[in-house]
Amino acid sequence: MPDFKDPRVLFAAERTLLAWNRTGLTLMAFGFMLERFGLFVHMLRDSPRHTGRDFSFWIGVAFIMLALLIIGYSIVQYRRAVKVIDPIDIPENYGVWMGISLNVAVVLLGFMLVAYLFSEF
Repeated sequence: MPDFKDPRVLFAAERTLLAWNRTGLTLMAFGFMLERFGLFVHMLRDSPRHTGRDFSFWIGVAFIMLALLIIGYSIVQYRRAVKVIDPIDIPENYGVWMGISLNVAVVLLGFMLVAYLFSEF
C-alpha cells in the first residue's frame, strides 16, 4: 500500500453532505413558500373568519419536515463515511466536524421555524 495521503474520498463525502444540505434548504424554502402562499390566498379571499389551517399549511410543514429528515440523515451517512476513511487520508488539523455542525445548526433552525409556524395561529 502506498504511503501517501489522499484526502479526495473525505472531500467527496463532505461535498455530498453539503449537497444534501443545499437540497434540504431548498425543500425548506419551498415548504415555507407554500405555507405563506396559503396565508396570502386566505387574505385575498377577504374572509372575516379563519376556520383553521389550510391544506397549504400542512403541505408546507410536510416539506419542511422532509427537509429536516434529509439533512439529519445526511449527517448519519457522512459520519459512517468518515468512520471508514483511513486516518492517514484526513489532512492534519482538518475539522471533519464543520459540515456536521452546519447541518445540525440548519436542523435546529428548521425545528424553530416549524415551532414558529405552529405558534402563529
